[in-house]
Amino acid sequence: MCLLHSPAKNGGINIKFNQFKMMFLAQLKLTLREKQAWFWGIFFPVILMVIFMVIFSGNSDEEFKTEVALVDPSPNQASEMMISQISELPVFEVKSGKPVTRDKAEEWVKDQEVDAAIILPESAEASSVFLVINKENEQGAAAQAVSGILDKFVQQANLLAAGASPKYDLQYESITSGTNELDYTDFLLTGMIALSIAQGGMFGMVDLVEMRRKGLIKRLRMTPANMGIFGLSDMVMRLLFSIVQIILLSLIGVLVFGANLYINPFTLIIVFLIGALSFNALGYFFSSFSKTTEAYMGVANICSFLMMFLSGVFFPIETMPEWIQPISAVLPLTYFADGLRESMVYETGLATASLWAGIAVMVIWGAVTFLLGSVLYKRKAIAADR
Repeated sequence: MCLLHSPAKNGGINIKFNQFKMMFLAQLKLTLREKQAWFWGIFFPVILMVIFMVIFSGNSDEEFKTEVALVDPSPNQASEMMISQISELPVFEVKSGKPVTRDKAEEWVKDQEVDAAIILPESAEASSVFLVINKENEQGAAAQAVSGILDKFVQQANLLAAGASPKYDLQYESITSGTNELDYTDFLLTGMIALSIAQGGMFGMVDLVEMRRKGLIKRLRMTPANMGIFGLSDMVMRLLFSIVQIILLSLIGVLVFGANLYINPFTLIIVFLIGALSFNALGYFFSSFSKTTEAYMGVANICSFLMMFLSGVFFPIETMPEWIQPISAVLPLTYFADGLRESMVYETGLATASLWAGIAVMVIWGAVTFLLGSVLYKRKAIAADR
């Protein structure tokens, strides 16, 4: 019996494979002919990544420096000692290299020529040190840094004046759960790769809307073609686009921006496949209820925009307000970006509970949206517009 059924079974597999091959080639040709697909699928992610990498990581390796003005209203031995100590701090660059009048220092602050003006005590008996900063830059990083450094400097001066020496000091050390430390450039690169693949999946199914609107899906369903194979061929073609994206973006990140990648191939393949398929399923779901391409792009844009800023693509989720973090914890892009970081920077292996928890969330998102999309297509595809 087994021998008798084998040819028929093999014949069925061959027919399905031929259908898949024909549909895949048709999808590939349609995509290659569509210039907008090349732009939005390949070149736009590259442009987007370069812009964000230049903005957020261009100066990350440079030493922090801030320019200040010094005012010494009543020069004396104590003020000269403070000027000498402040000038020796490597983060401070004293404009003109010497104290100036208060009016001149405030003029520089107003014109934003310096980040702050440090006003030393007005006499040998006075004890107040004033910090003058520009109101518009009050919450800026430079003003906050100057305030913190000067506060510590004053504390040290108080201890010395009281004849006391510091008993405790703070030693800083960073450790990592992986085999390598994550630099911000690496963090941003892997986040941008995750975002690009996610956008490719969410925006890539727009052609299904147009096919349904024109009645092509209805006609296709009337042929012997298997709709499941049709959907599979489309998703495989999207995966190829995603592979090109991840290779191209990684090369630019490493060669142009000096990112460090330590890849665990097995973990990367699993995270990549699950993530890419989940976002393809999300795009498939959007296409199932969108009647026009404009409606589809609107929904995809809203979801992409929200996830872009809530999923830790640009900044760690821990730095966000506490009430936003639970929202981030349910979004698939959060786990896709984390998974890519684990597999492309930390070389994390597959035997990690947090990694599989993230994969489980992506699988749930992919499975639920694909099933919902399939149900909506079954109900509406035959009743197409024409």
